[in-house]
Amino acid sequence: MSTSNAHTVEPRHHQSSTRCGSQFGRSARWSGFNIAVMVVAFVFFWPVGLVVLFWIMSGRNVQELPGAIREQWGRLFHGNGQVPAGSDNVVFNDYQQTQYDRIREIKEEIKSRAQRFSEFRMDARRRADQEEFDRFMANGSKAGRAEQ
Repeated sequence: MSTSNAHTVEPRHHQSSTRCGSQFGRSARWSGFNIAVMVVAFVFFWPVGLVVLFWIMSGRNVQELPGAIREQWGRLFHGNGQVPAGSDNVVFNDYQQTQYDRIREIKEEIKSRAQRFSEFRMDARRRADQEEFDRFMANGSKAGRAEQ
């Protein structure tokens, strides 16, 4: 049995068909959820629909949009990328920022584990398919000889 990962595919690089040769929109994530959110945004208020459209075209998932808006809002009105302080107590604000950082790390760990689990499941399916194929070949070659 081979130990290579057959489920990994190298991306192909195609010549851009746009006049300016821009990469904008090439990595767009056109999932059903993203399309549904974009349509609903256009129906309710078309400028929001445009924001969602450009967000998708930039290759990002719509579920990341609210967090990015909050972060930008904090940068614009509070001068930094941190979550706005809830009090004027410096120690509490440091504690609060530490907790936010911890939450961000936990979210990253969860995403990493989900990715590893997905890879594990694909490998497990591949191994099960290989075993099934091997059994078929072992039984199929015997049955093929008996019919001849």
